[in-house]
Amino acid sequence: MISRLNHVAIAVPNLDAAVARYRDGLGAEVSAPQDLPEHGVTVVFVNLSNSKVELLHPLGENSPIKGFLEKNPSGGIHHMCFEVSDIRAAAEKLIQLGARVLGDGKPRIGAHGLPVLFLHPKDFDGTLIELEEVAG
Repeated sequence: MISRLNHVAIAVPNLDAAVARYRDGLGAEVSAPQDLPEHGVTVVFVNLSNSKVELLHPLGENSPIKGFLEKNPSGGIHHMCFEVSDIRAAAEKLIQLGARVLGDGKPRIGAHGLPVLFLHPKDFDGTLIELEEVAG
């Protein structure tokens, strides 16, 4: 069902400082910041040859990342994103197996302009999982 790891997301308390560490310290190619008001985050992607690292920063007072950073003030890994070819079929199969899809269960458009869903971390060994539909 899942194909490749699309990205690992890291919640960061200071986006500019995090970008500088990856760009200047590690020599990585880093995208421009992108505000996603519907998700309550600002994201930056660190582009690697085989995957990406997504830097997440709260956008607005109701950001889901805000609570994460209150519990983890230094930041930390927030979620992993895996690619699937059919997000609705993947969700249906996972629900049948007892997994919980967060939110209303319907895919929303993510940072790459593609449908995404999140799966409850308690169903995946304490890890929040994002599924992103990509063309097969």
